Amino acid sequence: MAKKAVASLKTGKGKDYTKVITAVRSPKTGAYTFKELIAHNDHIKDAVEAAKEAVIEAAAQ
Repeated sequence: MAKKAVASLKTGKGKDYTKVITAVRSPKTGAYTFKELIAHNDHIKDAVEAAKEAVIEAAAQ
């Protein structure tokens, strides 16, 4: 099903968006935590930074 969701972004204005997946390793357990979001191509760097902050904040709690 994930392939279908990503494939549907390739048509029309979907080409202007990218799926951003970030992984951060938890210092407590050593397990990886993932954050996925879809961001406009012009804002990829901002989206990656925001996702990393969200994952780190969630792991701290």
